[in-house]
Amino acid sequence: MEGGIVKKQRDGGMRGKSKGRAVDPRALAEVRALLEEGRRKTGVEPRRRDLLIEHLHGIQDRYRCISAAHIVALAREMGLATTEVYEVATFYHHFDVVKEGDAFPPALTVRVCDSLSCELAGARQLMDGLKRALGPGVRVIPAPCVGRCEQAPVAVVGQNPVAAATAEKVQPLAVAGETGCPIGKYVTYAEYRKKGGYRIAAECLAGKRDAEALIKTMEDSGLRGLGGAGFPAGRKWRAVRSEKAPRLLAINIDEGEPGTFKDRHYLERDPHRFLEGAIIAAWTVQISEIYIYLRDEYAGCREILERELKALRAGPPCALPPIILRRGAGAYICGEESAMIESIEGKRGMPRLRPPYVAQVGLFGHPTLEHNMETLHWVRDILEKGPAWFASRGRRGRNGLRSFSVSGRVKQPGVHLAPAGITVKELIAEYCGGMLPGHEFYAYLPGGASGGILPAAMGDIPLDFDTLNQYGCFIGSAAVIILSDQDKARAAAANVMKFFADESCGQCTPCRVGTAKALKLMEAPRWNQPLLEELSAAMADASICGLGQAAPNPIRCVVKYFPKEVA
Repeated sequence: MEGGIVKKQRDGGMRGKSKGRAVDPRALAEVRALLEEGRRKTGVEPRRRDLLIEHLHGIQDRYRCISAAHIVALAREMGLATTEVYEVATFYHHFDVVKEGDAFPPALTVRVCDSLSCELAGARQLMDGLKRALGPGVRVIPAPCVGRCEQAPVAVVGQNPVAAATAEKVQPLAVAGETGCPIGKYVTYAEYRKKGGYRIAAECLAGKRDAEALIKTMEDSGLRGLGGAGFPAGRKWRAVRSEKAPRLLAINIDEGEPGTFKDRHYLERDPHRFLEGAIIAAWTVQISEIYIYLRDEYAGCREILERELKALRAGPPCALPPIILRRGAGAYICGEESAMIESIEGKRGMPRLRPPYVAQVGLFGHPTLEHNMETLHWVRDILEKGPAWFASRGRRGRNGLRSFSVSGRVKQPGVHLAPAGITVKELIAEYCGGMLPGHEFYAYLPGGASGGILPAAMGDIPLDFDTLNQYGCFIGSAAVIILSDQDKARAAAANVMKFFADESCGQCTPCRVGTAKALKLMEAPRWNQPLLEELSAAMADASICGLGQAAPNPIRCVVKYFPKEVA
């Protein structure tokens, strides 16, 4: 059940009846039934403005799409203008909005990931094969990264991901109409408690721990935000704690960067470790409510979290703050912290101009501690083993451990826990079993789609925060994609630029127009390098958020390090 600390701010949408077209009685009855189901399940007033995206999910799940009649009915029930509901519904990829007169989608949709790792593994051929095998009764469409790059190529049948997908694997599921997401073995609440889980959280809530000492431990550990920005965690806790109450915690598990899947890896295996970290952080910073924003592609993780949160609340180890799970709807931009906050508030996920920063004015207008899930995953270990344990694990003078999401042309792709400061050559040799047979190391993306591209000759650079900046790259969330001599850096750059063009929220012109124009220019046999640099400078200097600012990195890297490919 959600808490009431910020209820006043969240009730702002209840303004009376909407104006405009007449409401269809059947659609209105269906919407009201869904809202009542939500009330019985959560005990929360369903007509709050911040629940709009949750209700759109309810309609999509039940009816496979969102009709114009449903949009009008939902607007009426929530006291919103029809355009407010429509603009949110059409912003997110996973909502099938059907306009009046348009045909409804087929009963089943199969999505084929076409991001870089899956393209290297044959996603285009897979899509063509599926269209032939499944026929017109099943919709087969491309999808941006689904967070399973180590399993490439990946197809998603309904909500069921198929690893190393082939037409032969997918067809039986499609025929059966399979939409469930299988869940593997993971550490349950009972198992986690038996292994000492929540002991530190209980000590905090019982007053046996000192908040200042705890923040000092986090600062001494050198733990930095592991979502990409790398801001020191302890310093962030101290800064938000100094802000006026009430304060909120927003946990970002959107993980949409192509090449990244570490958060999913940990969620599927040990979900309570990050939940305990969140509770400890909430106590230390004096947080009133915790919000977890989980990307919609992770249906299995959502089921795990719903199940385990229920178990946690049924037998709590200590007093718990309200913990609210929110569901994304397919928008890479919501990995940006302020865009995520807008989405949690039930709006389009458009980044906010800063300042003020979310630590000052964040979720529902309150100071907000924003963290990546993996950052909180390490809190228990650091407090149990001490800050020196974590800080001393790096190489070449770097601090800590990094969870590298490795995909591409290696024998053993996956999440590899390795020392910060390891080089990509060492990562391939020591953790990934070497290159695939018949492939020679050619190039690598050290930080996913936005982190740039470097040649194999520069494979001895330490992989960590701040070590790659001078080369026009960064490590970000440590998504490492390996290319071989059978690949082209320019093709990889074009793939990620297409992703940026598709995922731009459209708010600012440099990003919206620049990414589309750059993609068109990159299709030419010879690149117009002066014009591409002009576009790159405009995007990097004038875009509102990191998407447009980082989008030029692959272009600039190819021009600088792979000039023969584009001359």
